[in-house]
Amino acid sequence: MRHIITLYLLLLGAWTLWSGLSWPWGEHFEPLVAVMGVLSTALVVFLAWRMDLVDAEGAPVQLTTFRTVAYIPWLAWEIVKANIDVARRILDPRLPISPNMIEVSASQSSEIGRVVYANSITLTPGTVSVIVEETTITVHALTREAGEAVETGDMDRRVTRLEGSD
Repeated sequence: MRHIITLYLLLLGAWTLWSGLSWPWGEHFEPLVAVMGVLSTALVVFLAWRMDLVDAEGAPVQLTTFRTVAYIPWLAWEIVKANIDVARRILDPRLPISPNMIEVSASQSSEIGRVVYANSITLTPGTVSVIVEETTITVHALTREAGEAVETGDMDRRVTRLEGSD
């Protein structure tokens, strides 16, 4: 039931953002459109439930908790630091660039956890997730330092904590 409610709220939130509907405090509020959005979202969730599509992977409740509040700022800071490093290497040709491929372990227990981990690596400038497997991720790193930062396992531990399987 928790997954159904989470899926409904996520879909309703997305519908609200994309509908352009300003809620009751706005001058463009249309009650009929709001009711149709609530009902159509409920219908989609009902159909997904009847088709047995609503599960932990389809509605990742574990990623909508307070752990996300801690992870997103940390990831944003890592992205800023990596951006500065890559920009410095572009602007100063004396700084070394040593592309390499590394393989890091992925300790997440779910597919969505591994996807979040691989995407977090790719979002960080200087590193790209190339191959995602059951227990490992192959990463292309622009520099030796970027590769070592991924190899420390800090991001892996944080994503594992985020998914709730620590």
